[in-house]
Amino acid sequence: MEQPIWNFEQAYSHVPTDETGINLRAYFDRMDDEKMLQYDASWSDDKVIEWDGNFRDDGCLMILCCERDVEIDEYRQVLEECIKYRESVREKIRS
Repeated sequence: MEQPIWNFEQAYSHVPTDETGINLRAYFDRMDDEKMLQYDASWSDDKVIEWDGNFRDDGCLMILCCERDVEIDEYRQVLEECIKYRESVREKIRS
């Protein structure tokens, strides 16, 4: 597996993370930047679930090695934190 250019998984977070939170951050590290830039915080939960394409029928993210389910509210919170992280490091990484 090729390592992503991002390192959001290990970036500082003001919210303590458990194994599931770390895996969610790693999940976003592997999301294509162009796709992530499409995200719109005003989208409905159903639109976000459709856009990601990796949610189960019960509305939780399909992600490996997790102690608990990742529901849409947590998904959005961490995604928006990841977007801010990428905005702060994008120029350094791409140059």
